[in-house]
Amino acid sequence: MQLSSKTYKPSRSSKDTAPAPPPSSSRPVLANYASHHLTIGCGVAIFHVASARVVLCFHSRDRYWFLPKGRRDANEESGRAAEREGYEESGYRNRLLPLPIRHRQPRAHAPAAAPSPFSTEPVWTQLIPQSATTQYILFWYVAETLPPGLQPPTTSPTSTPPLSQQPPNPAASPPQPSPAPALTKPPYVPPPPYPPTLSLRTRIAQEPPGYEPPKEEGTGVDAEEALYLSFLVPVAEAREKLRGSLMADVVAKGWEGVLARLGMEGEEGEGGGG
Repeated sequence: MQLSSKTYKPSRSSKDTAPAPPPSSSRPVLANYASHHLTIGCGVAIFHVASARVVLCFHSRDRYWFLPKGRRDANEESGRAAEREGYEESGYRNRLLPLPIRHRQPRAHAPAAAPSPFSTEPVWTQLIPQSATTQYILFWYVAETLPPGLQPPTTSPTSTPPLSQQPPNPAASPPQPSPAPALTKPPYVPPPPYPPTLSLRTRIAQEPPGYEPPKEEGTGVDAEEALYLSFLVPVAEAREKLRGSLMADVVAKGWEGVLARLGMEGEEGEGGGG
């Protein structure tokens, strides 16, 4: 299987394109936080696997690149929060993608079922002081854009991307965000999870040649998020744009997991098990 490529004009914001060394995990810490001194957040790297691209957000006023993230709502599951934040800040509907991630969580006790080698556990976790008395804990997940059959009927790809889907020109004036829609958007509904029996190769085949995942406008929930632009960027370029931050390694680990899963499925097919 060959992943298709998409035309994208790369920026020249950095002359140093050598890969940065991956960050290392911090030493374990012992700390205690009452509920009113703790904020839990979730971020996500959303891949369009067929074109080897990942969703990046761009702050149109402050001029920096980032992965979508935000606070988990009360009573919301962290993985679902990552999907929702990814949609609100980028406009791309997504779902967590099970990958062969190394983690330390136990498997559910199900003797009758063979354990899956894939999981949707966070690939990175950050502890960030939010104030003198409040701790912020941030979980980073990996997701995929939804297949055509799960996209809402009101969204469809456009032949000519609007301004918010075109790469910004660093020499030009900051692009203006799209105005908020006049009509109230329906409430966000989480997508169904990735089917446990669906191979990633079969999932890619669900898209017609040249398929472009639709992007919804006006999904931000406040004035700050209205300033965000979003783009599907080739993985290598995304890592360069995020260079110097943990987000670059979130993208790297996510794409490594995608390639590892594709390799594992290929080996199963050659052995007659797929």
